[in-house]
Amino acid sequence: MQNTEIFDRISSEPDICHGKPCITGTRIPVYLIVSLLAEGEDTESIIQDYPSITPDDIKRAMKYAAKLCEYEAYAI
Repeated sequence: MQNTEIFDRISSEPDICHGKPCITGTRIPVYLIVSLLAEGEDTESIIQDYPSITPDDIKRAMKYAAKLCEYEAYAI
């Protein structure tokens, strides 16, 4: 998956969720999707709770998070 494929479904708008990256066309932040997956939720249950997203959106959210980890360094 190339970066353009990721960013066509992940966007950041100052007026939506305080500029946090979200699934494009929704107010569902990437961090929420990644957190749900980390807690053990599966794709089907996430989509059931958030029917405006697709399995591909979830994959792209994970890819986006991976790219952030690749390029950003934060002290924990």
